[in-house]
This record gives sequence, structure tokens and C-alpha cells, in this order.
Amino acid sequence: MNILLTGPTGFIGVNFLRQALNRGHGVAALLLPSEVISSDLQAQANLRIIVGTLADPPWPQIQSFVPDSCLHTAWITTPGVYLESPENDRFLEWSIQFAEKFFANGGQYFMGLGSCAEYQPARQPLAEDASRLNDSTRYARCKTALRLALAQLAAQHHCQAGWGRVFYPFGVGEHPARLCTTLITKIARGEPVVLKTPESTKDYIYIDDLATAILTALEHRFAGALNLGTGRGVTVRHIAKLIGTHLRHPELISAASQPLADPLDYMVADIAKLRSLGWQETVGFAAGLHRLCEHLLLRLNYPQSGHS
Repeated sequence: MNILLTGPTGFIGVNFLRQALNRGHGVAALLLPSEVISSDLQAQANLRIIVGTLADPPWPQIQSFVPDSCLHTAWITTPGVYLESPENDRFLEWSIQFAEKFFANGGQYFMGLGSCAEYQPARQPLAEDASRLNDSTRYARCKTALRLALAQLAAQHHCQAGWGRVFYPFGVGEHPARLCTTLITKIARGEPVVLKTPESTKDYIYIDDLATAILTALEHRFAGALNLGTGRGVTVRHIAKLIGTHLRHPELISAASQPLADPLDYMVADIAKLRSLGWQETVGFAAGLHRLCEHLLLRLNYPQSGHS
């Protein structure tokens, strides 16, 4: 495939880029003028870097690449900010215009990324066609609007559109405010950790596994909404216990005497559709957490030997 990729330096985008190049696909990465692609990726012969913005893409350069597929990952994702940021509205407008031009120029398949935040929380696995959707945040409303617009544009151009609902990605390169990195950093520094929502259960997917899931969907040109998770819920308590054991400091971890209520208490994916495409985890949760621990220990200048 010839894949047009937005957001190639983001947590998801850069890992997808690496997987797609490794599988031999051609990729045109739409790179902001202020961004840089890592040197190991720049050396790949099947990568073309196109400098521009989502709001004002350089379409002549994009057309010369002749993309047949597009993965759109660019969006605001800053923890603690993204759910109600006005940037959501701007990304929605830019994304619709971008997709419309992509289809008008001969593109055949467009996949946008949303998240499990589009769902109403439930005590059972969330299914694409059965679970209730959530419109309580600006982020969720804008993502839903984009999903519907993509389906309409694809139908108008006799093409296909997919929509990936990402659950809880984690791994090397994640934002430092994310749960796993926060816990690892604090425990490695010998700081006590009090778990405010110890039984909160989420579907955590290691970033490499997420990248292969997205690529599998593109290769199959999956149309419609598709959950991108593992189908397995993991509690905050279990994550902290694994990290504490790995770092040999389980005594630093305790649960709050009066845990807080988590409005997203149980968010786990039904991945029957993803499995039907032949996707399977290759890293998994425990091994992925181990990789992240070792990576952060190295960055923090803590010894890695003996932490296993």
C-alpha cells in the first residue's frame, strides 16, 4: 500500500510508521515544519516526508505520492486537557476538509482514530455496534462527528472509511503523565504511591500491538468502527503490584483508605471484530510493562540488572 499518514511523530503515529515501513508499505508522512522524524526512520527508502499542516496540506506533493490509503492520527491528546479543549473543533474542521480532498484526489480508503472515550462506561466489554455512545465531552462529540462525516464522504466517492476506537495504549514513548510511567518513575525514585482508584479497570494495549492492529485494519480496508484493545481488563492495583515487584519495592504501594470514584471505572473492549481480521498480541501486557520499566530505569540512570 501507499499510506498517507498524519501525526507521524505522535505516540501512535511514530509506532505505526515503524510497523508499516517494516512490512514494506510506502508511507508519506505529513510532518509539521516544527517536527523531526528520527534518523533511523528517515533512512528508510519507502518513506517520503512531506512538510505541511493538516489545515493547509501541500496537496501537489501528496498527489505525487499517489496514496491509496490514509491513516489520520493527528489530534489533540494532551492528558488532562484534550477532553474539553476548543482544539477539538478545529481538528474536526481540518480533518473533514482533509478527508474530502483525499477522496477527491483518488484515495480509496481513509481510517480515522477515535478512542474508547466515545463509549458510555459499562460493566461489560464494549462492542462497536451494541454499546451506548457518550456525548458528554467535546472530544467525544467531535470524534463522533468526524466518524459520521467520513462514512458519508466515503459513500459519496464510492470508497471506504474505517474508524479505530483506541482503548488505553501504553509503552515506551508515552506521555510522562500517563499512569504506567508515573508509577514507574515514582517507585524507582523511592517515593510512596497511594492508589486513589485501585480497582479502576481498563483495557491496556502495548503500543507495538496497537500499531499492528491498526495496520491490520488498513491492510483489510476494514469499514466502520473497530475496537483497538486486547479484550482484557487490568486494574490499577494489579499494574502497581507488577511494577512494585519488578522494581523490588512493593512496600511503597498502598491503596487509599477511601478510594475515589472513577467515572470510567470499567472500560474494556469487545475485540471480536479485530480478532476476525487475524490480529493477535505479540508483546502483551506483562512483557510490555517490563519493556517500559527497563526503558525508564535507563533514562533515570537506575541499574537495570536485578529488576526482573
